[in-house]
Parts: sequence; structure tokens; C-alpha cells
Amino acid sequence: MALAASCGGGGAGPCPLLLPVLLLFVPGLAAGPSGMLQPRDTPSRERRELGGLWSFRADLSPGRDAGFAQRWYRRPLRQSGPVIDMPVPASFNDITQDPGLENYIGWVWYEKEVLLPPRWLRGEPAPRLVLRFGSAHYYSIVWVNGVQVVEHEGGHLPFEADISSVVQGSPDALCRITMALNNTLSPHTLPPGSIQYMSDKSRYPKNYFVQNTRFDFFNYAGIHRPVVLYTTPAAYIDDITVTTTSSDNVALVQYQVSVVGSTAYSLSLSLRDQQGKVVATGDGPVGELKVLNPNLWWPYLMHENPGYLYSLEVRLQAQVGGVLLEDVYPLPVGIRTVHVTSSQFLINGRPFYFHGVNKHEDADIRGKGLDWPLIVKDFNLLRWLGANSFRTSHYPYAEEVMDLCDAYGIAVIDESPGVGIKLPESFGNRSLQHHLAVMEELVRRDKNRPSVVMWSVANEPASELPPAAHYFKTVIAHTKALDPSRPVTFVTDANYALDRGAPYVDVICVNSYFSWYHDPGHLEVIPLQLTAQFEDWYKTYQKPIIQSEYGADSVPGLHTDPPMMFSEEYQQALLRQYHSVLDKKRKEYVIGELIWNFADFMTNQGTTRVLGNKKGIFTRQRQPKAAAFVLRDRYWRIANESSCLPPVITSHSLFL
Repeated sequence: MALAASCGGGGAGPCPLLLPVLLLFVPGLAAGPSGMLQPRDTPSRERRELGGLWSFRADLSPGRDAGFAQRWYRRPLRQSGPVIDMPVPASFNDITQDPGLENYIGWVWYEKEVLLPPRWLRGEPAPRLVLRFGSAHYYSIVWVNGVQVVEHEGGHLPFEADISSVVQGSPDALCRITMALNNTLSPHTLPPGSIQYMSDKSRYPKNYFVQNTRFDFFNYAGIHRPVVLYTTPAAYIDDITVTTTSSDNVALVQYQVSVVGSTAYSLSLSLRDQQGKVVATGDGPVGELKVLNPNLWWPYLMHENPGYLYSLEVRLQAQVGGVLLEDVYPLPVGIRTVHVTSSQFLINGRPFYFHGVNKHEDADIRGKGLDWPLIVKDFNLLRWLGANSFRTSHYPYAEEVMDLCDAYGIAVIDESPGVGIKLPESFGNRSLQHHLAVMEELVRRDKNRPSVVMWSVANEPASELPPAAHYFKTVIAHTKALDPSRPVTFVTDANYALDRGAPYVDVICVNSYFSWYHDPGHLEVIPLQLTAQFEDWYKTYQKPIIQSEYGADSVPGLHTDPPMMFSEEYQQALLRQYHSVLDKKRKEYVIGELIWNFADFMTNQGTTRVLGNKKGIFTRQRQPKAAAFVLRDRYWRIANESSCLPPVITSHSLFL
């Protein structure tokens, strides 16, 4: 097991992540560098979601190691001691009335017993059966029927295991899935953190520790996204990579397909438009499709038909043991190009201005758990607002969210969980290697999405530190090697003259909170300070700039005149001061503005946070504050100025 990660911090005592554990593990079942195609129902594949109630138990032993010492995975979890029902997907923190679980750090255990359909277990050759987790935060170990099948580090990306050999031949077709999940963060995790033991026995109980982090959102934990069992034939389509170009009413769709399970196979591909008409065909594992008069993928409010998606059907025929097998996989494809100049961001050759938001996966009770009503509500609010983009602050979002971005034409800056990289030890080789692996996982998952127009490798790191130069040069170069088709950035709050990572980005993304964290209450300094910020960065780097965060907290219903901090009026006034400068600079080299934040969200408790961060223009329950109407008027005005559509676009059209 690769669990020997330093928790950081001072004091003595057992670290919840440091466990001398010997586990039963079957070689060849670990997650490898294979493709990570999103599970879909097709003529050759079946999927079954395992959401609902799972058995749950937190390991409350002093070292958090009882579950491993007693091998809870070897038998039904209920036989190990008391269990409770836990909904999946959801964070476990806010589900019960137990404050100890709200702030729990260490190992928790989940279990689900599933009866498998007989057709999944038979056949010559039998189908391949895969267990997939959309995400679980943070470190996961999974067993099926007492056999370890996969281990994964990271809380925001999918992982899976082929469990065919474990379950096929089982006399009762029972599949008992057990997960041990640890939310401990160390200086080398993404995001980083540290465990601090409190050694003063006059103030703290024995072995008392806390989790310290350098980011301003609650470290929710649990199985946050759907758990799926899915099948493929024994020979199957493992991965598809698509890139697109277009010019002069002709588009080229370059593709590369990898196949596993057979060397005697044929591949055929067909590209269909939204009416089901085949517009191009191809064959073989590598090639390109030519599309005449293509419907391009455009962002919302940039075209009367935004988010246009073709369907690329990949069909495999393969011989396995004298049997002819077929696998079919449909991939949504958007045809679009992205290009960055010294002062513009171009989509399909036209200047694009990001008028959007930063978000969080965060809501009452469910925490970071995927929730369809909330997702759909958020997209309706985005379109009501006139937002054409968002950044996945500060981690990759669920695939279900990204699907809607593709379909609705919402441009995405796709960000890794590299937030809170502040300590010098978090820039070492161990952290760097993990960061490179995370970018591989992220690009592998989202590489084919037209909505993803830029990668962000980090948010507000200590990029002024000397090791940051090598660190970000390496991470950015690695990301560009994985995907040469998209620009790469990270989001900085460092001084322009000291930032050691900025030379390697394609777009400068700057966070600033003038008149909030700096000169609080003094709105009059914003024009001078913001203008200087833009001019200093552009003079130094000659690269386009996005105001990637700005904003102010406001308590709903708190009103003051003249505006004072935390009132709705102050939030409105601060936004207007920023907008006055942005309106000047967007005519030059500023290519976007992303408000912080779309909605209020939970944070750790502290004297500066009253039930979370209140910088949302919507409440946590998605009700608008006064600032939402300021931003809505602005975004629709910008859309009407830059759109090729007639100026009849209003905030009530296109999506109602």
C-alpha cells in the first residue's frame, strides 16, 4: 500500500494516514493508465448506478486503524460493529447530528451489497465487469468480496477496476463492495494540508489533533459522485481521443482509438449530426473525418445555436477465442478551435470575452455530493445571469456538470485541485510527481470536451517562492504535452514582479480583493489599484489577462446607506467600481472577468466566517442577492455588444 505520506505539523501521536497495513490484493487489479471513457448504455454495454443507502462506519479508534487491524473488509461491515445508513452520493459530514462526524479526520468505511444479473457472469467469453467511482475524497481503497481491487489518491476524479475475475464464478452472484476512505491531507496531497497534534495536556485531550488547510472552503469528504457497475465485451474500446480544426466551411475531426482484449479487430466510425444524419465516416484506429459546412460549437450567447454537438459512433468488431464480439461507444463531439494572442482569446477565430463565475460543488446537507436538482438549478441561474463561462474552482467538477457545459455552450476553465500550495515542502519532487499524475487523470477525463477551453493547474499558490519556477514550468509543460490543443494557466494572487510561475502560462489569471482584504471599506481606491494591477501585469508579460476572482461578502438582508462592508449595498458598489475599470481594459487586453462567487458556500469555522463564505451573488439556497441583478444587467449588456445575433437578446430569451 502506498500510504506512507507525511501528515506534516508538529507533535507526537499516530497520524491517521500512516498505517502499517497488510492487505489481500490480487495483482493486475489496480487502476492503470488505461482510458477513462464515461460509462454509457450502448447496444454492447450496460451500466447500473449503485446510489442510495450504503452501510457506513467511522473508525473511532485512537490510531484510526481498527478497521485494518480487524480486517473489516473480510466480512459484512455490520458484523464489525455498529453501522449507520449513509446516502451515496453525498458528503458524510452534515448527514447526522454528531459534531464528531462533522469534523472527523481519518478512515471511514462504506459498504454496499449488490446482486449481479446472471448474464453479467456467464458467456464465452464472459463480459468484462467494471466498478467505477466518479470520485471519493480523498484516499480510497476498495475491496470486492474481501479482495482488494483498486487504490486511488485524489478526491475529485474517477477511478475504476475490472472486477470480472473476482465475481465471475461466484455461486450466489453477490457483490459486496467495501471502501475505506481517508480525508487526511498532507503537504504532498492535492489539495495540501497538515495534521497538527496539540501537546498541551492542560488544554487538549490525549492525542488531540486538527487538520490544517490553506484554502477557504470546507474539506467535505465521502463518496461524492455516482458509483457505477458497467459491462463491456471481453474485447472493447478502451479510449478515444478527438481534436478538431475548421476553416473555409470544412472541419477536420482527427481521432485516435485504442482497443484492449484483441489484436484481430476492425474499427468503423460514423459522425452524425443532431438530426441523426451521417456526415462523415472512417475506419481504423487513427484517422480524420472531413465535415463539410460544419455546425461549430459556440459558447452561450455567441451564437443562436450554442453548444452544438455531433455524435461520433465508434464500432469495434473483434475475434476472441474464435468468437466475434462487437463493442459500440458513442462520443459527443463539438467542432471548435481555441487560439490565444497577446491580447485576445479566440474561439473559432472570433474574440471571446469570459463573463462568468467561479463556483463550488457545495450545498446544504449533501455537501459536495452530486445532486441533479441543484445542478439543473445552477445552469438555469447561469443562463438567467447571462454567464457564458465558469472556472471549476478549485478542483475538477463532476462529469455530469461537464456534460451540461458541453450541451449548453458554457465555456470552462478546467482547474486541478492544486489549491493551497503554500508550504515550501509542497513544491518538492514528491508533490510535483503527484501533481503531474493528477493532470494526466484530468486531461484523460476531459480532453474531448469542447466546453473545456483552458486548463488551470493551480489556484493562488505561493508562486513567489524560488522552487515555484521549476515546479510550474514542469507542470505546465507536462499539461501541454498531454494536450497541445488548449492553453494552460494557473491563477495567481502574487505580486507581478515576484511571480515565478507566470512566465510559463498562456493567459494571466489574477485574483484581487481591493477594498476587501486590502484597504477594507475604502471603495475609492479600487480604480487606481485595479488599473495599476492590469497595467503592471501586461507591461511585464504581454499576455491577455482574466480577472479570475474579485468580490465582497454580503449578508442577505443586511442593508446600509452609505454602503458598509457585509451589506448588500457594499457588494454592489464594489462590483461597480471593478466594472468601471474592466470596461476600459476589456477594449485592450483584459479578456474576462469571473465573479467570486456564484453562491455562498461552507468553510471551516472561524471568527471571519459566519456559517461560511458570503461572497456569493446567490445565497447557498440559490436565492439572488442585490449584486446578482447588477451582474445580470452587465453580462447581458456585454453579450449584446459582442454577439453576432440581432440586439434582441434579452435576459428572458434563449433559455426559458
